[in-house]
Amino acid sequence: MFTDSHCHLNFPELVSQLPAIRQAMAEAKVDRALCICTTLEEFEGVHALAMAHDNFWSTVGVHPDNEGIQEPTVQDLLDRAALPRVVAIGETGLDYYGMEDRKGGRSIADLEWQRDRFRNHIRAARACGKPLVIHTRSASEDTLAILREEGEDGASNQAGGVFHCFTESMEVARAALDRGYYISFSGIVTFKSAQDLRDVIAYVPLDRTLIETDSPYLAPVPYRGKTNSPAYVPFVAKQVATTKGVAIEDVAQATSRNFETLFKGVTA
Repeated sequence: MFTDSHCHLNFPELVSQLPAIRQAMAEAKVDRALCICTTLEEFEGVHALAMAHDNFWSTVGVHPDNEGIQEPTVQDLLDRAALPRVVAIGETGLDYYGMEDRKGGRSIADLEWQRDRFRNHIRAARACGKPLVIHTRSASEDTLAILREEGEDGASNQAGGVFHCFTESMEVARAALDRGYYISFSGIVTFKSAQDLRDVIAYVPLDRTLIETDSPYLAPVPYRGKTNSPAYVPFVAKQVATTKGVAIEDVAQATSRNFETLFKGVTA
């Protein structure tokens, strides 16, 4: 019924509890999950989850915030994208959040390595025809500009993809939709302070919407502050349904269908 389009089941707090998580997913009618890769070093573990379970799939990519790791070339990404059950490139993108506190006072100009890394992911995605899983935080202008520069402009898309865990403005959502991208919402939409984001939910067409947990992070109300799990994605669906004034079953059906449309090779 439900599909979690973005989770990190290889992270220690989840992989050690995998049998219980899978049981909870079944009880919550969460049929499928996409396991997201954030470094090349962890890819083997992420991919192993997809190979071991017929309702898991994997991505390959390097998160924009990760430093001191193997820097991905286009060929690195293509080699792994060609493996079975790898259905997307990412998570990738740009993250300028907390420049002074988290990035040692560096300027945006100092983060050219992030932009170069993002370009490599876009080029790999376009070369293999698999969609991008995009993370953008306090960097939407550059994210959209680089997509356009690399040919992902809505007219000549060869990759397409999803803006995951969307927290940006209505204008950014509109620009992403204009480029042919999907928008994915996480447990943040259940937070009391997230009315602006619920306004975005109301705006984004249901046929361009995905839902996710981003577990182990961002557990939805009523589990906020606890370790997140794919079993909690129905709470995101419920908020989307309430905001749009539709049945939760309609949200489950539409977002699962969108998952299949975007990530070629996944099955019911």
